[in-house]
Amino acid sequence: MSRSPSRPLIPALAAAGVLAAGILTTGAATAAASPGSIMPAPLPSIASLDVERYAGTWQQVAAVPQPFNLECARDTSATYAVVAPGTISVRNECTTWSGERSGINGQATVTDPSTNASLQVTFSSVPFSPPEGVPNYVVTYIDEDYETAIVGDPARTSGFVLSRSGALTGEQWQKVQDVIVDRGWNPCFFLTSPVAGGLETIQPLCTL
Repeated sequence: MSRSPSRPLIPALAAAGVLAAGILTTGAATAAASPGSIMPAPLPSIASLDVERYAGTWQQVAAVPQPFNLECARDTSATYAVVAPGTISVRNECTTWSGERSGINGQATVTDPSTNASLQVTFSSVPFSPPEGVPNYVVTYIDEDYETAIVGDPARTSGFVLSRSGALTGEQWQKVQDVIVDRGWNPCFFLTSPVAGGLETIQPLCTL
């Protein structure tokens, strides 16, 4: 999800050049690899995403910090709604450091119909969107109850942990960390996001 800090997921569910969140955004720019280095494979998606079940509101409970949401102090959320086959509306919101609510509207388009788990999220008010059809929002984990999800861009420059309730148990946090490591991220790069009913602190995920 640009400059608007409201983009959590999915953008934030990430969006404009990034998922750019969740809770539901990001720009997938990758640093050039040094000579001889091996670039990691793109972030894998889950085998199948039920977009109707995925729709609704998600709370961002942790994320890799992104320039576009520096304004967000807490209660970052993403709300998705299926508006047509393969097309999802996106509304990202958060509470700013001044206590006001900030938001941005966008659209997510499924780029992999075989899984529905790779999407391109764009925001009309954000310039430099990725080329049409290029995914910048990948659902790489979701639990059976569709209560917790992890999304990011293919290059892993963004990452968002989303929760329906905003509150995770110790066991759920451990599962999140295990998945993040398995998917090729460093959990210390994720910071927790203060949210009503959940954690009220900002700290590296690896310290939980």
